[in-house]
Amino acid sequence: MTGDTQRDAILAVNNIEVIYDHVILVLKGVSLVVPRGGIVALLGANGAGKTTTLKAISNLLRAERGEVTKGSIEFEGTRVDRLSANELVRRGCIQVMEGRHCFGHLSIEENLLTGAFTRRDGRAAIARDLEAIYDYFPRLKQRRGSMAGYTSGGEQQMCAIGRAMMSRPKMILLDEPSMGLAPQIVEEIFEIVKSLNAKEGVSFLLAEQNTSIALRYASWGYILENGRVVLDGDAQQLRDNEDVKEFYLGISGAERKSFRDVKHYKRRKRWLA
Repeated sequence: MTGDTQRDAILAVNNIEVIYDHVILVLKGVSLVVPRGGIVALLGANGAGKTTTLKAISNLLRAERGEVTKGSIEFEGTRVDRLSANELVRRGCIQVMEGRHCFGHLSIEENLLTGAFTRRDGRAAIARDLEAIYDYFPRLKQRRGSMAGYTSGGEQQMCAIGRAMMSRPKMILLDEPSMGLAPQIVEEIFEIVKSLNAKEGVSFLLAEQNTSIALRYASWGYILENGRVVLDGDAQQLRDNEDVKEFYLGISGAERKSFRDVKHYKRRKRWLA
């Protein structure tokens, strides 16, 4: 990204390394920038390090015996990698976990209200925001009294995002929002993310395996492989990149003729890394 974008960044991850159990090196010199009011995609296959990157930012690593051993993470210009997770939420950065983590025994509305736990601006403000969430997620309003554990996967994902919005965040770290959902529901959720970004000014960092849809909604993307950023750029440029087309969008070049060519192409890709 440009120097101007970096100066106006809401989040800056600077050359971090992450180790689990004091032994296992998972992230190796990862750097990325999220501009204020932007949508940035963090792409890569399963196991590339996307979730670990988000947990490093949200300070949830310690719960899994992980730690940031090198580099730094800055949110709104202040170093935050030594804060607790709840302190970061109070500053306005919250993570929506992979797998649609809802409180299954609570209703949809009770789940949403748990997102306002850290707020101190009174019941009236919380009630207004709850109605605003229902405007963004009409399906949740219809199911507001239903036990979350008995709702569909799409409704649970909407509930998880809505609950994060109830904390009045400046930025949401969204982990694999498309996982296990039908394409139509995925499209609906990404449209809501776009709307929240445009109307509420919330910045998003999306960790996503579905490269195609992520690059349609993001303005910038980073591709992770084996704990390293191997490629980054404008979303349109990444969509047009031949390596990205082949390995992440499933679009083969017309020149591919034999398995020998495939092996050569993979060697060229590893060279890029």
